Amino acid sequence: MKKRFLAFLTVLAMAVTMTACGKDDGKKETAGTTATTQSDGKDEKGEVKGGFAVNGTKLLDANGNEFVFRGVNHAHTWFKDQMDTALEAIAKTGSNSVRIVLSDGYQWQKDDAESVRKIVDKCKELKMIAILEVHDGTGNNSTDALESACNYWIEIKDVLIGNEAYVILNIANEWTGDWNSRLWRDGYVSVIPKLRDAGIKNTILVDAGGWGQYGQSISDYGVEVFNSDVLKNTMFAVHMYGTAGKNESTIKKNLEGATKQNLCICVGEFGYNHSDGDVDEAYILQYCQENSIGYLAWSWKGNGGGVEYLDMAHEWDGSWLSADWGEVVVNGKNGIRETSKICSVFE
Repeated sequence: MKKRFLAFLTVLAMAVTMTACGKDDGKKETAGTTATTQSDGKDEKGEVKGGFAVNGTKLLDANGNEFVFRGVNHAHTWFKDQMDTALEAIAKTGSNSVRIVLSDGYQWQKDDAESVRKIVDKCKELKMIAILEVHDGTGNNSTDALESACNYWIEIKDVLIGNEAYVILNIANEWTGDWNSRLWRDGYVSVIPKLRDAGIKNTILVDAGGWGQYGQSISDYGVEVFNSDVLKNTMFAVHMYGTAGKNESTIKKNLEGATKQNLCICVGEFGYNHSDGDVDEAYILQYCQENSIGYLAWSWKGNGGGVEYLDMAHEWDGSWLSADWGEVVVNGKNGIRETSKICSVFE
């Protein structure tokens, strides 16, 4: 059960009919050692050294200060010509972060290293943290799709290395459509060491299984995925639509399944309604604010296939926000303008 753009019509039709499978039995542990990669100053170019680090349930920036995502998703790979306009508009909302849709070429046209570097530089100029994700494996249960994303990051690693203070690496959007915790675990436990072996030190973000909505996958095996990272610098995301975000108890369960194990969690996507049901967006905003959990709303503009209502803006330049969605997330109670704090690396 997902949202997406016109390219997702077939996938969306499949997702609407999905139902939850039973969870796997898994031994529960508590996350242990955390990363220690905070900054010890600036380099000769004035860039902050060091990078983000996961510390229990918190994400610390390169200066050692807690950082909480308050931002928006932007579907760059399908709307490349809108990059500057969209990012500038998103920054004007007060967003401290933006999650960027990229393609590794597995399904759509690849975003090459040069283009990704331009995105990162633009985000730095606008004082937003860039959360980069590969979208091609969305809902795909094949390890080939996850391996493709991993290989892509290694291919463009020169964009990531040196930008650890400004870039979060969200390996793959919603990899696995099945509600299968073991499949999800095995895939990420395999690729995370490869990224580290390649010299990539950025904080890693891992989406939950089941189109991002199966928070139980994190509850079951999040600690094992975390421990597969030699740097202990991995955090997690649940995407909240009509399944994971339908009511207060479900929202709390999905997020506390991580935090009670001392894992760092965020809401990587959420809407206010969807094909799989209504969403309690007000409680998502409230709970995240009360518990210092990050959120990233889906999405700035460009939705199709019957979910155009998820556009936060009617115009790319943000001059007209949608009343039911954009206005709520940007200007509403517990929204971006009210709660966002720019990362201290930009001070």
